[in-house]
Amino acid sequence: MADPASSSAQPKGATGVLVLADGTAVWGNGFGAVGSAVGEVCFNTAMTGYQEVMTDPSYAAQIVTFTFPHIGNVGTNDEDFESAVEGAVGCIVREEVTPQSNFRSTTEFTDWLAAQGKIGLSGVDTRALTRRIRLSGAPNAVIAHAPDGKFDLHALMARAREWAGLEGMDLAQRVSREKSQDWVGGSWELGSGYGGADSSAKPHVVAIDYGSKDNIFRNLVKAGARVTVVPARTSLADIMAHEPDGVFLSNGPGDPAATGAYAVPVIKALLDADMPLFGICLGHQMLALATGAKTTKMHQGHRGANHPVKRLEDGVVEITSMNHGFAVDADTLPDSVEQTHVSLFDGSNCGIAVKGKQAFGVQYHPEASPGPQDSFYLFERFVGMLG
Repeated sequence: MADPASSSAQPKGATGVLVLADGTAVWGNGFGAVGSAVGEVCFNTAMTGYQEVMTDPSYAAQIVTFTFPHIGNVGTNDEDFESAVEGAVGCIVREEVTPQSNFRSTTEFTDWLAAQGKIGLSGVDTRALTRRIRLSGAPNAVIAHAPDGKFDLHALMARAREWAGLEGMDLAQRVSREKSQDWVGGSWELGSGYGGADSSAKPHVVAIDYGSKDNIFRNLVKAGARVTVVPARTSLADIMAHEPDGVFLSNGPGDPAATGAYAVPVIKALLDADMPLFGICLGHQMLALATGAKTTKMHQGHRGANHPVKRLEDGVVEITSMNHGFAVDADTLPDSVEQTHVSLFDGSNCGIAVKGKQAFGVQYHPEASPGPQDSFYLFERFVGMLG
């Protein structure tokens, strides 16, 4: 284990640092919130959409390294939040944050990050950090910002070492909404913003919020559904009291096996009741757990845009956005479950369907913003099942 005080001497003027659990210190210029935060360091390959990434609850307890070097040019605004709850705790970028230059922008990224209580670190060799993650896996670390440049490196390293990490951690309860609500927002259009939801829509979807992105609910509305969102720990009886035509299982952070301790029995009961089900990301993983399959912690995870996924029924390749550090172990899928999609990067599972049931899930994000629209058909397929 390296001594953080000697592993990398603090450059003159450095106001930010990333201290890994092994003692490695990565220096840079701090921006955004002042202070420190602990999390798992990952990388995201998208060229834009940094506000959506930072407000995605699936990034809870994570520090995002953006591989695209220029971050900040589109600024931030009040419309591009994926959620009002916890997202990523910090971010790492190569260049100094670019000034905003977009007609929709209302706030500079640096100021927005500070207002959100999130820490940024610029001037880092993000290519080298990304290579390290790819070779050695996603490390636990503390990101810190001090305008006076004073840091207790040993204390930061100790905090990183003491943090338990994401494996075995249930974060869904932390980021889920506390009360049920009827979803009212529709899809976004240039010049008019978000439309409303049709309260008379016939198919009624109850969406279980394990840390969902709001754009998922908007896409369910766009596909023709009426949506009621319920908290992660909602009981089977309370779900059924809403008289759903189908149930949606959302994305979210943390270890699916840990969240599954309370969620999987509910999902199993819904399957037994022949309730139509659709899961995305964490919801997909817990649907698999409910059938008897297992999930595993990935070496580096998949996070970013332009991930190719092959649809096995016809060989079509969908270009997708992803954000997951756990995956369904395809070798553990029971005979009652069909693998429907695979990653063309590493062959990992990206979709399942339960035989004899109207229940399916995908690992990627068909609602992704930013991201291609190749996979919107999944929302239409699900809502079309509901009659």
